[in-house]
Amino acid sequence: MEFTKMEATGNDFVIINDFEYKIEDYNNLAIKVCDRHFSVGADGMLVCVESDKADIQMLYYNSDGSRGEMCGNGIRCFSKYVYEEGIVNEKMFTVETLGGVKTIWLYTDEEDNVELVKVNMGRPVFNSKDIPVHIDREKVLEETIEIDGRQIVFSSVLVGVPHTVIFVDNMEDININQLGRSLEEYSIFPNKTNVNFIEVIDKNRINIYTWERGAGRTLGCGTGSCAGVVIGNITNRLDEIVDVKTEGGKLQVELDENYRIYMKGGANRICDGFFYNLTGLEVFRCRM
Repeated sequence: MEFTKMEATGNDFVIINDFEYKIEDYNNLAIKVCDRHFSVGADGMLVCVESDKADIQMLYYNSDGSRGEMCGNGIRCFSKYVYEEGIVNEKMFTVETLGGVKTIWLYTDEEDNVELVKVNMGRPVFNSKDIPVHIDREKVLEETIEIDGRQIVFSSVLVGVPHTVIFVDNMEDININQLGRSLEEYSIFPNKTNVNFIEVIDKNRINIYTWERGAGRTLGCGTGSCAGVVIGNITNRLDEIVDVKTEGGKLQVELDENYRIYMKGGANRICDGFFYNLTGLEVFRCRM
């Protein structure tokens, strides 16, 4: 079975074309291919399948095998892949995800290689029941909880997937992995949550550090970047256009007058390869 590995802001994915290969158990396959010691290794797995709602459908699986509704960095990798592989032929197309249908715009170079991908991520959802967050508030903005022996001010929003945003003055004071893990599985988040720690540089620039639900610490998160800008804007910390620096790269998030979110950034193809053993997946060959 062929695969392609791609990354966007250091968030890496194995991509499989379901048009050519039919796998019954994608959950288990994701666990195997995402293993960084015994297989290719990735934060998640993307699968191309047919759609009756859009031009194509993206299935997303976290590295622990759980199904994810959406992935911002993943959909940029996916969009570059399906265009350059000739699966879609237009530079504007739609992708069905569990988080809704997303519109894609591709920006290509003179050789028709995709340099940038712009995604209409839709509008954020603030209602606590829809995120969901079990809290006696209609919206989860600047609330305080005690976790790991410290008071944490947090906000939550649904941007395809649930995100919790924490603004931090000094990242050296935060144990990202420990606090991220604790918050991901905290009891008020019935579906767990992604956790984003934000440093505001100015009204148009932020640094973001992410703990992803089902994947752990990652170098970047597209939906998390969108969530951080949305919460930063609604709490008057940020303007409508923000450059986001993740641990693995940069992207841009823009909010329009109707509060639709547009994410723009690059994606890179790392390698193509073949899985020889679909049961164990211990052996594969990779060509650059």
